[in-house]
Amino acid sequence: MKKMLLLLALSVFGFANAQKGTILVGGNIGYTSQTAERKSLGFKTKETVFEFSPRVGYQFHENWTAGAEFTVSSSKNTNDLGESKFNGFKAGAFVRYTVPLNETFAFFADLGAGFQNQKSKDYENGTLMSESKGDGLYAGVTPALFINMKKGFGLNFSIGGLGYETLNYDFADTDVKSFYFNFGKTINIGISKNF
Repeated sequence: MKKMLLLLALSVFGFANAQKGTILVGGNIGYTSQTAERKSLGFKTKETVFEFSPRVGYQFHENWTAGAEFTVSSSKNTNDLGESKFNGFKAGAFVRYTVPLNETFAFFADLGAGFQNQKSKDYENGTLMSESKGDGLYAGVTPALFINMKKGFGLNFSIGGLGYETLNYDFADTDVKSFYFNFGKTINIGISKNF
Protein backbone atom coordinates (compact mmCIF):
# COMPACT_ATOMS: atom_id res chain seq x y z
CA MET A 1 0.00 0.00 0.00
CA LYS A 2 2.84 2.39 0.83
CA LYS A 3 4.41 1.72 -2.58
CA MET A 4 1.11 2.53 -4.31
CA LEU A 5 0.84 5.81 -2.38
CA LEU A 6 4.41 6.73 -3.30
CA LEU A 7 3.81 6.02 -6.99
CA LEU A 8 0.56 8.00 -6.88
CA ALA A 9 2.28 10.93 -5.17
CA LEU A 10 5.09 10.90 -7.74
CA SER A 11 2.64 10.92 -10.62
CA VAL A 12 0.54 13.77 -9.16
CA PHE A 13 3.38 16.23 -8.52
CA GLY A 14 4.30 18.10 -11.71
CA PHE A 15 7.18 20.53 -11.68
CA ALA A 16 9.28 22.26 -14.33
CA ASN A 17 11.97 20.22 -16.05
CA ALA A 18 15.64 21.19 -15.95
CA GLN A 19 16.52 24.19 -18.07
CA LYS A 20 19.48 25.29 -20.13
CA GLY A 21 22.38 26.56 -18.01
CA THR A 22 21.75 24.29 -14.99
CA ILE A 23 24.16 21.93 -13.22
CA LEU A 24 23.19 18.25 -12.89
CA VAL A 25 24.42 16.29 -9.86
CA GLY A 26 23.41 12.66 -9.46
CA GLY A 27 24.41 9.06 -9.23
CA ASN A 28 23.76 5.57 -7.94
CA ILE A 29 24.80 3.62 -4.88
CA GLY A 30 24.46 -0.11 -4.45
CA TYR A 31 25.13 -2.84 -1.91
CA THR A 32 24.68 -6.61 -2.24
CA SER A 33 25.27 -9.36 0.30
CA GLN A 34 24.84 -13.05 -0.54
CA THR A 35 25.47 -16.17 1.54
CA ALA A 36 25.48 -19.71 0.16
CA GLU A 37 25.85 -22.87 2.22
CA ARG A 38 26.40 -26.43 1.04
CA LYS A 39 25.13 -28.30 4.08
CA SER A 40 26.20 -31.78 3.02
CA LEU A 41 29.84 -30.64 2.85
CA GLY A 42 29.67 -27.99 5.58
CA PHE A 43 30.98 -25.43 3.04
CA LYS A 44 29.84 -21.80 3.28
CA THR A 45 30.58 -18.77 1.10
CA LYS A 46 29.69 -15.12 1.56
CA GLU A 47 29.98 -12.32 -0.98
CA THR A 48 29.51 -8.59 -0.39
CA VAL A 49 29.58 -5.96 -3.14
CA PHE A 50 29.51 -2.16 -2.81
CA GLU A 51 29.35 0.37 -5.67
CA PHE A 52 29.14 4.17 -5.75
CA SER A 53 28.72 6.05 -9.05
CA PRO A 54 28.39 9.87 -8.84
CA ARG A 55 28.29 12.24 -11.82
CA VAL A 56 28.25 15.99 -12.44
CA GLY A 57 27.18 17.65 -15.67
CA TYR A 58 26.23 20.96 -17.27
CA GLN A 59 23.04 21.32 -19.30
CA PHE A 60 24.24 23.47 -22.20
CA HIS A 61 21.05 23.05 -24.27
CA GLU A 62 17.42 22.26 -23.44
CA ASN A 63 18.02 18.61 -24.40
CA TRP A 64 21.79 18.13 -23.99
CA THR A 65 23.95 17.68 -20.88
CA ALA A 66 27.68 16.88 -20.74
CA GLY A 67 29.80 16.06 -17.72
CA ALA A 68 32.12 13.80 -15.75
CA GLU A 69 31.40 10.46 -14.11
CA PHE A 70 33.26 8.01 -11.93
CA THR A 71 32.59 4.72 -10.19
CA VAL A 72 34.20 3.14 -7.15
CA SER A 73 33.44 -0.53 -6.47
CA SER A 74 34.60 -3.09 -3.94
CA SER A 75 33.74 -6.72 -3.32
CA LYS A 76 34.82 -9.45 -0.93
CA ASN A 77 34.21 -13.19 -1.24
CA THR A 78 34.98 -15.41 1.76
CA ASN A 79 34.76 -19.17 2.17
CA ASP A 80 36.26 -21.88 4.35
CA LEU A 81 39.51 -21.87 2.35
CA GLY A 82 40.19 -18.12 2.26
CA GLU A 83 38.99 -14.89 0.73
CA SER A 84 39.19 -12.80 -2.44
CA LYS A 85 39.10 -9.00 -2.52
CA PHE A 86 38.36 -6.87 -5.56
CA ASN A 87 38.54 -3.08 -6.04
CA GLY A 88 37.53 -1.23 -9.18
CA PHE A 89 37.61 2.37 -10.39
CA LYS A 90 36.21 4.08 -13.49
CA ALA A 91 36.61 7.72 -14.53
CA GLY A 92 35.27 9.28 -17.69
CA ALA A 93 32.85 11.64 -19.39
CA PHE A 94 29.23 11.37 -20.45
CA VAL A 95 26.77 13.13 -22.72
CA ARG A 96 23.01 12.92 -22.12
CA TYR A 97 20.15 13.59 -24.53
CA THR A 98 16.80 14.21 -22.80
CA VAL A 99 13.29 14.18 -24.29
CA PRO A 100 10.65 15.64 -21.93
CA LEU A 101 7.38 13.69 -22.07
CA ASN A 102 5.49 16.12 -19.80
CA GLU A 103 6.28 18.26 -16.73
CA THR A 104 6.88 15.20 -14.56
CA PHE A 105 8.42 12.56 -16.84
CA ALA A 106 11.33 12.63 -19.27
CA PHE A 107 13.19 9.96 -21.22
CA PHE A 108 16.97 10.21 -21.56
CA ALA A 109 19.92 8.26 -22.89
CA ASP A 110 23.47 8.54 -21.56
CA LEU A 111 26.59 7.81 -23.58
CA GLY A 112 29.61 7.40 -21.31
CA ALA A 113 33.24 6.50 -21.95
CA GLY A 114 36.49 6.55 -20.02
CA PHE A 115 39.31 4.72 -18.23
CA GLN A 116 38.96 1.82 -15.78
CA ASN A 117 41.23 0.04 -13.32
CA GLN A 118 40.72 -3.20 -11.38
CA LYS A 119 42.79 -4.85 -8.64
CA SER A 120 42.21 -8.21 -7.00
CA LYS A 121 43.91 -10.20 -4.23
CA ASP A 122 43.39 -13.85 -3.22
CA TYR A 123 44.22 -15.04 0.30
CA GLU A 124 44.41 -18.55 1.72
CA ASN A 125 44.62 -18.94 5.51
CA GLY A 126 45.64 -15.28 5.77
CA THR A 127 48.50 -15.62 3.25
CA LEU A 128 48.46 -13.64 -0.01
CA MET A 129 48.39 -16.24 -2.81
CA SER A 130 47.89 -14.10 -5.90
CA GLU A 131 47.47 -10.47 -6.92
CA SER A 132 46.44 -8.95 -10.23
CA LYS A 133 45.89 -5.50 -11.72
CA GLY A 134 44.18 -4.53 -14.95
CA ASP A 135 43.77 -1.25 -16.84
CA GLY A 136 41.48 -0.54 -19.76
CA LEU A 137 38.71 1.47 -21.34
CA TYR A 138 34.91 1.39 -21.22
CA ALA A 139 32.02 2.79 -23.27
CA GLY A 140 28.29 2.35 -22.83
CA VAL A 141 24.81 3.60 -23.66
CA THR A 142 22.13 3.61 -20.96
CA PRO A 143 18.49 4.59 -21.65
CA ALA A 144 16.45 5.69 -18.62
CA LEU A 145 13.31 7.39 -17.33
CA PHE A 146 13.47 10.55 -15.20
CA ILE A 147 10.70 11.44 -12.72
CA ASN A 148 10.82 15.09 -11.66
CA MET A 149 9.75 15.25 -8.01
CA LYS A 150 10.25 18.77 -6.66
CA LYS A 151 12.55 21.74 -7.27
CA GLY A 152 14.81 19.86 -9.69
CA PHE A 153 15.08 16.69 -7.56
CA GLY A 154 14.35 13.55 -9.51
CA LEU A 155 14.56 9.79 -9.65
CA ASN A 156 16.27 8.01 -12.54
CA PHE A 157 15.18 4.50 -13.55
CA SER A 158 17.22 2.45 -16.02
CA ILE A 159 16.67 -1.16 -17.07
CA GLY A 160 20.01 -2.10 -18.56
CA GLY A 161 22.15 -0.92 -21.39
CA LEU A 162 24.68 -1.65 -24.08
CA GLY A 163 28.44 -1.49 -23.52
CA TYR A 164 31.98 -2.52 -24.34
CA GLU A 165 34.97 -2.83 -21.98
CA THR A 166 38.64 -3.77 -22.25
CA LEU A 167 41.08 -4.77 -19.49
CA ASN A 168 44.78 -5.52 -19.92
CA TYR A 169 46.06 -7.48 -16.92
CA ASP A 170 49.64 -7.41 -15.73
CA PHE A 171 49.88 -11.18 -15.23
CA ALA A 172 50.24 -13.90 -17.87
CA ASP A 173 49.89 -11.34 -20.67
CA THR A 174 46.07 -11.48 -20.36
CA ASP A 175 43.72 -9.13 -22.24
CA VAL A 176 39.95 -9.21 -21.64
CA LYS A 177 37.34 -7.67 -23.95
CA SER A 178 33.67 -7.65 -22.90
CA PHE A 179 30.50 -6.73 -24.74
CA TYR A 180 27.18 -6.61 -22.89
CA PHE A 181 23.55 -6.12 -23.85
CA ASN A 182 21.33 -6.46 -20.79
CA PHE A 183 18.02 -4.67 -21.34
CA GLY A 184 15.47 -5.82 -18.76
CA LYS A 185 18.02 -7.87 -16.83
CA THR A 186 19.03 -5.20 -14.33
CA ILE A 187 17.20 -2.28 -12.75
CA ASN A 188 19.06 0.76 -11.43
CA ILE A 189 17.50 3.60 -9.46
CA GLY A 190 19.40 6.85 -9.05
CA ILE A 191 18.83 10.33 -7.67
CA SER A 192 19.66 13.58 -9.44
CA LYS A 193 19.35 17.31 -8.72
CA ASN A 194 19.49 20.24 -11.14
CA PHE A 195 20.82 23.53 -9.75
